[in-house]
Amino acid sequence: MEEQKKKRVKKRRRKKTPAKRIALIVGIVVGLFLLIGVGVAAYLYNQVDSTVSRLNESAGLSQERMNKQTINDKKPVSVLLLGVDRRADEQGRSDSIIVMTLNPNTDASAMLSIPRDTKTEIVGKGTTDKINHAYAFGGAEMALATVENLLDIPIDYVAEVDMKGFQDTVDLLGGVEVTNKFAFTSGDYSFEPGTINLSGPEALAYTRMRYDDPSGDFGRQERQRDVITALVNKGKDDFSISKFNNMLDVLGNNAKTNMTFKDIRTLSADYMAAFKNQDVLRLEGTGGKADDGIYYWNPDAASLEDVKSYLGELMEQ
Repeated sequence: MEEQKKKRVKKRRRKKTPAKRIALIVGIVVGLFLLIGVGVAAYLYNQVDSTVSRLNESAGLSQERMNKQTINDKKPVSVLLLGVDRRADEQGRSDSIIVMTLNPNTDASAMLSIPRDTKTEIVGKGTTDKINHAYAFGGAEMALATVENLLDIPIDYVAEVDMKGFQDTVDLLGGVEVTNKFAFTSGDYSFEPGTINLSGPEALAYTRMRYDDPSGDFGRQERQRDVITALVNKGKDDFSISKFNNMLDVLGNNAKTNMTFKDIRTLSADYMAAFKNQDVLRLEGTGGKADDGIYYWNPDAASLEDVKSYLGELMEQ
């Protein structure tokens, strides 16, 4: 039974190397909010604190979501990271949905990307739909409640970043370099195999393509992680105060979170060892068009149960 469980839950251990302080700031903008604040210099403290306060004020989440005792008591926590695609005045949909759990007692963590077309109950809406529609219906709070229901674990924090913020971050750093596995076209751009340099709009198109990827949404998720890694490395190697200030502007205008700056600093200090010891989980399933002609992705029941069990154990004290 244990051997079968290991086969169903596909994971690979990633070794994380210590990053410089500013790389953590860059990481926030692309979704890794929990990393900001590691040893932030005193002269930058007020600027960062002010920016995070602005994000927190616009988060629109209920107070009961802000469980301050969790990290103060060094208990396991979970963070929902949302990459939001919106146009004009639309609420938008969560184009990227990642759940990160961290246990400071065992110094272990896990990251799970949930396919955006996953068919599940939308908590608070009374319907079953694609999981990324939860954000469209009720913002981050409904997305949070829906993910909690799907995975059967509590979600302590949520952080979201607008796709414009993603593009602006790439352009601010002068583009990023990635290794592309195969030729494909996405939007107005074509990408050849090998090492390629991406501007902000190109990076967004590169991470969005999925239908022509042999690995489907999982291939798309891998490209997203590659771009995020390239961003962090670029920010680490090419830091300046002016870029730092510009990064705060990008963050303040295109991101929201229910974390306070104190929460972020505590996570950075007390949960970093767990973050470095991270498993990347994969939820198995199949996709196809339903009777209504709409494409849905349906998680495999056994795989879902194994992922829930794995995350549940990780969240235990």
